[in-house]
Amino acid sequence: MIVSYNNKYDEEIKDLLVELQEYIVSIDREKYNILTKDYREKYFRKTIEEVKKYNGKMLLYKEESKIVGLVVGIINNEKSCEYDFKAPKRGRITELIISKNCRRKGYGKILLNAMEKSLINDGCEDILLEVFGYNQDAINFYEKNGYHIRTLDMSKKF
Repeated sequence: MIVSYNNKYDEEIKDLLVELQEYIVSIDREKYNILTKDYREKYFRKTIEEVKKYNGKMLLYKEESKIVGLVVGIINNEKSCEYDFKAPKRGRITELIISKNCRRKGYGKILLNAMEKSLINDGCEDILLEVFGYNQDAINFYEKNGYHIRTLDMSKKF
């Protein structure tokens, strides 16, 4: 069941953020991503501040009495017109996490669809998200849900 953010879930949200970062660290071939002792509190605080600053929303997936997933969406404040780019009002999904023990149950799709509806209701015509290049499961998930690569960062390590 989807529930809106409430600070009573803060510790469970922090657990999910750490779980995702642990996974990202484990698949990072260059080993640039790390998990510091203050990550849990600082990244959580950054996420909450971003939601407030950019008219965002956090939706949670609750299985029985435990939070097992979350999605964060914000309204991207990119200028709509520049000399070389015209952007519609955009939403940005900054986080979508399902606890590893609850994956493949459809919760990610449910949260993604709910956030898409929320951003569309806020007038967004487009939704952006970023996926770590080595996270092939996430890339496959988003492609199955209609997303495509628009830009691509490439890296070369020396």
